[in-house]
Amino acid sequence: MRGYRSRSAFKLIEIDKKFKIFYNKKTFLDLGAFPGSWSQVASEKIKNGKILSVDLKQMDPINNTNFILGNFTETKIKKDISNYFENKIDIIVSDMAQNTTGNKNLDSLITGELCLDALNFAKDIINKNGFFVSKIFMGSNFKEIIDKARNIFKDVKIFKPKSSRKESKENYIICKNLK
Repeated sequence: MRGYRSRSAFKLIEIDKKFKIFYNKKTFLDLGAFPGSWSQVASEKIKNGKILSVDLKQMDPINNTNFILGNFTETKIKKDISNYFENKIDIIVSDMAQNTTGNKNLDSLITGELCLDALNFAKDIINKNGFFVSKIFMGSNFKEIIDKARNIFKDVKIFKPKSSRKESKENYIICKNLK
């Protein structure tokens, strides 16, 4: 896996190759970061900027990356994120997902709620020409998430990286340019 902590790194690399999310960007927020492969990719791409990883699980350190241990959905953690960056953020990514229960509909719904929460947070803290990238599952709140994203961003795309398993309902929503 070329030194990455998980194969999900290749999903972000594919997303960047197609959408150029790192081009000319200096700040990166990784929500649901554990084990840290997306932050690893960011630390390779962003040399003189600010990278922050947030997760419920403790994560091993990554070069030029800071870490907050906590629940992103809590107001205190959101405030800590805002204080860390001081200004607007160029790239916000979320690979957050519900710990699976075995009930695919329920897992999809809860993961969708995490995506909506991240989307609502992003609208207030992302740069006008910034990127928001989030895991999204085909499920009951898929349309709600797309509609919400289209109300916030000018450009909204759904993308399934080749490195995702074919049988997975996993897709990524790629949003850019605030309205």
